[in-house]
Amino acid sequence: MTETETKTRAGWARMLPLAGIITAALGGAWLLGDYLTFEALRDNREALIAYRDAHYLAAVAVFMGIYIVIAGFSLPGATIATLAGGFLFGTFPGVIYNVGAATVGAVIIFLAARWGLGEKLSAKMDASEGRVKAIKEGIDENQWSMLFLIRLVPVVPFFVANLIPALVGVSLWRYVVSTFIGIIPGGLVYTSVGAGLGEVFARGETPNLGIIFEPHVLLPILGLAALALLPVVLKAIRGKEAI
Repeated sequence: MTETETKTRAGWARMLPLAGIITAALGGAWLLGDYLTFEALRDNREALIAYRDAHYLAAVAVFMGIYIVIAGFSLPGATIATLAGGFLFGTFPGVIYNVGAATVGAVIIFLAARWGLGEKLSAKMDASEGRVKAIKEGIDENQWSMLFLIRLVPVVPFFVANLIPALVGVSLWRYVVSTFIGIIPGGLVYTSVGAGLGEVFARGETPNLGIIFEPHVLLPILGLAALALLPVVLKAIRGKEAI
């Protein structure tokens, strides 16, 4: 086997974790779409509460394990899992369980993407010239702001927010910190909705999952996003003044 063939095989091998996640996401959307639903949570609520009351620590471990798998393999049902965390454990400590599990799942995607594509792509961007290199340097100079921004803005898909940092060479610890803190506002909103599901079930209604886009919720989150973007704006203004 030639050196080129060895490198080619090694390159394909590095793609396997990311390919596995993408395959699991597609398969999960087809196979699990009918199981990870609000209706399934409603129909099994009494059994879930009984298990939680009898085996609290085991219930936390099982819940977080399932949530990590859902987030780490981009399976459908992340919103339902967040609601379940609030329903079973209350707004607090439910939000800690939700955010912690979601962060671990996000790290799985990040590491798979960085191992398969990120390091190679980042090196190519560093070695490039012109606009590509300018974009890479702009991201590097404002990593904290950009990382918090993509987590706080509700329109950025979770999977995309996990991939982008891996592809531009963000360090693991910076990624973990920004992910954990950045998803707290949205996680808190949906966990609190989950905590009130008992009354929703009693009325035979469904929760308002669009609550995060209501002004009294969305505006504070956008305010945090603007605050995260402020260092970038100030740096740009100072750069123009220097010119």
